[in-house]
Amino acid sequence: MTNYVDEIENSFAFLREIDKLKSIYRKAKIKSDGNRYENSAEHSWHAALAAQVLQNYFELDVDINKVIQMLLVHDLVEIYAGDTPAFAENVNYTEQHNTELLAIENLANKFPLEQVQKFKNLWLEYEELATSESKFALCIDRIMPIMQNIHNYGGSWREFNVSKSKLQERNKLLKELSPKLWQFVNQQFDIAIANGWISAE
Repeated sequence: MTNYVDEIENSFAFLREIDKLKSIYRKAKIKSDGNRYENSAEHSWHAALAAQVLQNYFELDVDINKVIQMLLVHDLVEIYAGDTPAFAENVNYTEQHNTELLAIENLANKFPLEQVQKFKNLWLEYEELATSESKFALCIDRIMPIMQNIHNYGGSWREFNVSKSKLQERNKLLKELSPKLWQFVNQQFDIAIANGWISAE
């Protein structure tokens, strides 16, 4: 009985810990809520739903439940590592990855639960991009800011002086995995150029 209670207490302690993700703010803004900054927990929830909505546009056979789990946990490291804006200058991506790796190790060590170990493995799979699920999840993760910034008149793109070529480079995996969505997002980039939200270069 004691072990059962202890395991539940540890599970709730983990849930309290990951609640901190609600306090990690991204550069994307929520137009429907006074243009406030989106937090990482909201982003993860939205991405998990987007994976289900957009699944049929991908030329991939994936375990959608695994993708959803991956998207729900892919930003847990930000509790300790913070969020790095996509187009921030002078970002050392190797250093960023190492910081996030330490963060997921810290989370798994702090809460030695079977489910947390599973979350860690999902995070590692996402980072390695070696499976269809991880590639699909990454594409979804990167589509979300496109949708938000178009809906918000350029949003953070204007703040970071983003160009079409930078957006295409960041989303190039989409070209291979979903030609239909690739065509669609490029149409959105052209709309952004026409409105002066991004540069045409």
